[in-house]
Amino acid sequence: MLREKILLVDDEPGLASFLEEVVREEGFRVRKAQSAAEALSALEEEAFQLVITDLRMPEVDGLELLRRVRERDPQLGVIVMTAFASLETAVEALRLGAMDYITKPLHVQEIQVVLRKAVESLDLKRENRRLKAKLSEESGEPRIVGSSMETRSMLELVRRVAPSDSTILITGESGTGKELIAQVLHFFSERARGEFVTVNCAALPDTLLESELFGHRRGSFTGAVRDKDGLFKVASGGTLFLDEIGDMSAALQVKLLRALQEREVLPIGATKPVKIDVRVIAATNADLERKQQTGEFRPDLYYRLSVIPIHIKPLRERTGDIHELAAFFLERACKKAGVSTRRFAPETMQRLMQYKWPGNVRELENTIERLVILSDHEVIEPASLPERLGGGVAAAPSQPYASSASRTLDDMERTYLLQVLEESGWQKKRASEILGIDPSTIYRKLQRYGIKPPAGV
Repeated sequence: MLREKILLVDDEPGLASFLEEVVREEGFRVRKAQSAAEALSALEEEAFQLVITDLRMPEVDGLELLRRVRERDPQLGVIVMTAFASLETAVEALRLGAMDYITKPLHVQEIQVVLRKAVESLDLKRENRRLKAKLSEESGEPRIVGSSMETRSMLELVRRVAPSDSTILITGESGTGKELIAQVLHFFSERARGEFVTVNCAALPDTLLESELFGHRRGSFTGAVRDKDGLFKVASGGTLFLDEIGDMSAALQVKLLRALQEREVLPIGATKPVKIDVRVIAATNADLERKQQTGEFRPDLYYRLSVIPIHIKPLRERTGDIHELAAFFLERACKKAGVSTRRFAPETMQRLMQYKWPGNVRELENTIERLVILSDHEVIEPASLPERLGGGVAAAPSQPYASSASRTLDDMERTYLLQVLEESGWQKKRASEILGIDPSTIYRKLQRYGIKPPAGV
């Protein structure tokens, strides 16, 4: 059985062909690139276990390619080729993160030894990551998967600010993992032993949301048959996560601002405020700066919430995470479904990496869970993919979201919502499950975008 794929980068066709033959004999699949630009393009299109690159190339040399590969995916192994007289350059490459080097002129035996050693090292690192993930899962620690430069930069910020007690505003498109980041912030904070309490501000009408947040006194409104503590009180000593904060009404924004400023809340029907001890983390997929300009969101509340802002980039802007995320979700979905381990065919993984994922990590996770449930084979082939990923047909040269620069986020969200509704037979409950959002949010978005079901549905 063929092993994983290796990317060979060399501008000399004869030498590249010789190296390809040796690597193929070791059981690997091979893709060749004649320049650093071509190599970087290949890395965007599919997953590789190793990159073998010449150091001396026109325009962008091997050292610069190594730097860019390491920035994009620190887990990807790189082996460099260099002339014997340029060993100091090879040493520089090792300092920058290369696994090993091969000297020219090339010798079959040396290539085989270096290649086998690199593969063993990568396999060991992969097993270590798997064991760490298992320990993390068993310990209850929330885990963020991904090692792209964008994700690593964000995680570094998360680690720095987690111990503080400042309010944090997490922004990012739907499905990027804002709640997970909030959980990580709580887990590594001084409040980790306290409760982590979540409320979706878009899922409840104003009256109920006010009661949920601040509590109420018996008899304060119809149905209030007993006193109830609000979530600010329930989360005392811990963290309160306010999701979809951008959808909160103006009246509630005033009360939330007072709670943050005075560190106290006034339950509905109460005459005395209640002191609170809670860290607030808020999140939104809305453009709060635009909402301030239109008067939909209070500037003073925005500044109070965004003491420390954290932005999560969409998955299409951190494609280096897709391979690792897909492998993680695949293993988890197999365990959840109680089926034997599955793996992706190379072309399947290629399409997963090429797709723009407008629903972000949530869409990727749901797609993989669906693939595991519907697939009867160990290898998940492209034909099993949903139509939007080119299932059953050759991958399209461009996706509906490829030219996102010329489209607004609303356009993309509307198109994606229509796709999911059509795939679910316009069953709004099922569509909300696929999207991972509340059914009430589906109805609001249908009204917002003027989407109506086709006749007869």
